[in-house]
Amino acid sequence: MKYMKFIPSAMLLTSLALFPQVSFAKDVTINLGYATAESSSYGVLATKFEELAEKHSNGTIDVKIRCCGQLITEDEAFKAMQLGTVDMYIITANNVSPHFPLMDAFVLPYIFESKDHAYRVLEGDVGQQMADRLKEDTGVYLLTYGVVGDRDFFNSRNLITNIDDMKGMKVRVPKNQVMLDTFDAFGAAAIPLPWADTPTALQTRAVDGGDAGTPFVKSQKFYEFMPYFSVLEHFTYFSPLFASPRIMNKLDDQQREAVMRAAAEAGAYQKEVVSAQVADIRKFLTTEGGMQTAEVDKSGFIEAGKKVQDEFAAGKGEDFQNLLESVRAADN
Repeated sequence: MKYMKFIPSAMLLTSLALFPQVSFAKDVTINLGYATAESSSYGVLATKFEELAEKHSNGTIDVKIRCCGQLITEDEAFKAMQLGTVDMYIITANNVSPHFPLMDAFVLPYIFESKDHAYRVLEGDVGQQMADRLKEDTGVYLLTYGVVGDRDFFNSRNLITNIDDMKGMKVRVPKNQVMLDTFDAFGAAAIPLPWADTPTALQTRAVDGGDAGTPFVKSQKFYEFMPYFSVLEHFTYFSPLFASPRIMNKLDDQQREAVMRAAAEAGAYQKEVVSAQVADIRKFLTTEGGMQTAEVDKSGFIEAGKKVQDEFAAGKGEDFQNLLESVRAADN
């Protein structure tokens, strides 16, 4: 797999600042959707992008935000952007994998040793190469990776203190093979469900538990009906902002530069804001939110996760295996 030279964000923003402020050719409306609540971390990214895209384009771009699945479900959004029926959408990385299998290298359990490791990958050569490859293979633009977080685990059956506590638990899992394999390796009964069906399945006890990015546990109010909370740090999540080729082709050169600049700045803003909120959210969930928690011995989860990494990669091609090695090497 060939790696393209990555231009650091600071250099990109500096170069874009050199372009003179001129009038753009025509006004363009962009509909930007996401599936979660307006108060979620998706909302932080979308709202900031709206502000900056309109500012940097001198008002010739009008961004209309559609939260809460108003435009389409997250599972269907990527294909809709390929078809040009949706302009922009924020999609969790694991829901991109069915359309771009290489993304699963970033979904693998415990693939990132730390947040610094994750950002070195996504904001460096590997992340830029992935964005370029995604554009080449699917036509869809990845505008920013945004914040990196952890998927926290919650359930209604029992506290999790080690991997044995998850045995036989019915766990809602996104329709992603890596994630299904991971929870199977953890000893759970993995049940694939779309995000839109998850709250009802949890409330009716059709499933015992599930996981989500820390901010979503609060914004979706899972604490109101899930009594147990665990910090497993088993999956790293990030939710890139994507754009359809149709909408990008409607922009003139300077509008496109305004969109790219707005996305980079909005991603950096979301990273700063949401990262600072995580500790407070976890404290809220286990105090005011009423969820019970316990310290987790992660050794069994990590061992199982590493096996999933190797077994999954063994069934993929050379491109995937090379990408996995590049991700691992970035921690050195």
